[in-house]
Amino acid sequence: MTHRDLVPTSVGDARVTWYAADREPRLLLALGHGAGGGIEARDLQALAAVLPASGVTVALVEQPWRVAGRKLAPAPRTLDEGWRDIWPALRAPGLPVVAGGRSAGARVACRTARALGAHAVLALSFPLHPPGRPERSRADELLGTGVPTLVVQGGNDPFGRPAEFPAGDHELIEVPFGDHGFAVPKRATSTQEEALRVITDGVGKWLGGPREC
Repeated sequence: MTHRDLVPTSVGDARVTWYAADREPRLLLALGHGAGGGIEARDLQALAAVLPASGVTVALVEQPWRVAGRKLAPAPRTLDEGWRDIWPALRAPGLPVVAGGRSAGARVACRTARALGAHAVLALSFPLHPPGRPERSRADELLGTGVPTLVVQGGNDPFGRPAEFPAGDHELIEVPFGDHGFAVPKRATSTQEEALRVITDGVGKWLGGPREC
């Protein structure tokens, strides 16, 4: 079952699309989108379709700039401000909240997790650096979450391949052949469906794993 809510923030109205758990809920996974797209991203939609069956309510969060129809994302500080203002609505169901997102949304979740009291962080396609600019690392954001953190990264992501990630407390799942949007080329030895299953199976296992995320 899904429904949508508009959530007022200091930078405009956000929109949350809720995918309720199919049974007694144990967690809420809140996922923000990237700077180049919305909640229609294949990984966000796959998680929203699969995880409710395991007792996880999924909230797909559209930042105010996207709701307003603007094409360019604002500065990171504004993204963080919007996310912080959305947080009370995410906490309202009374469940532990795992903060997450893809790309720019993953950075927001990492930067704000400790201050907001997130239960854990899920970073999908974390943009470790701009393409071709490894010296401009954003590793400090990932390493500074202060909570259990899972990175899910495409094997061919130009924003940071799995082998480029620094050692730390985070866990990492590689999606073979996947690019920044987890698209798999036709010449690959695995399919798009298999790539999405790596994501949903890996995230599902982590959310129900030994850390009791």
